[in-house]
Amino acid sequence: MAEHKRVPSRRRKVLRWSACAVAALVVVGGGAGAYAYLKLNGNIKSVDIDSRLGDARPPAATDGSFNILVLGSDSRVGENGDLAGGDTGDTARSDTAMVVHISQDHSRATIVSIPRDTLVDRPQCTDNSGKAAPAVKRAMYNSAFETGGAACAVKTTEQLTGLRMDHYLQVDFAGFARVVDAIGGATVTTTVAIHDKDSGLDLPAGQHHLDGQQALAFVRTRHGVGDGSDLGRIELQKQMVKSLLQQVGGMGLFSNPVKLWSIGDTMTKSVTTDSALGSVNSLVGLVQELKGIGPDQLTMVTLPVVAAPSDPNRVVEQQPQAGNVWAALRADQAVPQAIVSAQPENPAQATPTASPTAVPKAVPRTAAPKPAGTAPGQR
Repeated sequence: MAEHKRVPSRRRKVLRWSACAVAALVVVGGGAGAYAYLKLNGNIKSVDIDSRLGDARPPAATDGSFNILVLGSDSRVGENGDLAGGDTGDTARSDTAMVVHISQDHSRATIVSIPRDTLVDRPQCTDNSGKAAPAVKRAMYNSAFETGGAACAVKTTEQLTGLRMDHYLQVDFAGFARVVDAIGGATVTTTVAIHDKDSGLDLPAGQHHLDGQQALAFVRTRHGVGDGSDLGRIELQKQMVKSLLQQVGGMGLFSNPVKLWSIGDTMTKSVTTDSALGSVNSLVGLVQELKGIGPDQLTMVTLPVVAAPSDPNRVVEQQPQAGNVWAALRADQAVPQAIVSAQPENPAQATPTASPTAVPKAVPRTAAPKPAGTAPGQR
């Protein structure tokens, strides 16, 4: 994808030089030299989204702010089947979707989670076989990735938000677990016990340091906590993101080239990026630019939604709140505090006196009824 435009400054020049220095330390450490550099580059899988989408897209920001679409794939191919179980056939959907907005000065970030069961107008896309897939009214958001891969997911997200997705990152189940293990696990706190036979998570109330497989179960848990909704699961994912940021922030990675190499090797094997991020230099540069953003500089919200009139097991954007979220990001402004304050409760950190947040139930993938207007075969 085209690189986001940055406002020139001495600080950014320093960051670029720092990125180069870190990359140099990594690739020459232990005499590995060019082999190490080529190995990391060879690990990275990338997709050329720009060529598939053309110019009919929201304009890129010119003030230095930019957006990244982060998707979690529910593919069961290879290691994923052993970790996640279940069956998606030959397809994969976006089990998790987050729009990450980075502010103009790269000092703060806003993450908006899009519930996978949100009904949206999916634009015409090119499917994974190269054929045109017609536009669909009121299709599930996660069907875009299933229909046309990364490019269709980006196109659908840009139509929904009015924001240019400057970059794209995708990780699957096995990749997520590997990354968590590489950074030494993640610490979460629950005020309720979680027992979910579907995800395999079994935690008493309290603080827990999770390994990769446990962390994956935590972010996939629905039925073992709260009311079993997908919106509750998103709250667990928010908690995990902040925990991972906290863990990475305390590691001193950029002063430890050996550890950085180990994590870099795992990371580059675990993600799929847009073509503009598909190199070691590009990824290191992005990490350098964002390394000052920790949990305290991060705002995480779930897109405001309500139960769909056509199907109580699906959701649609709640207006005007959802529109206000996207408008704030387009203007590089903070999400209105009234929306942040009205976010769903984290079911793993519920208090005895708290009233449960009413949210629509998510339907198991094998039993989901087809809402009116969805494409044939959509789940």
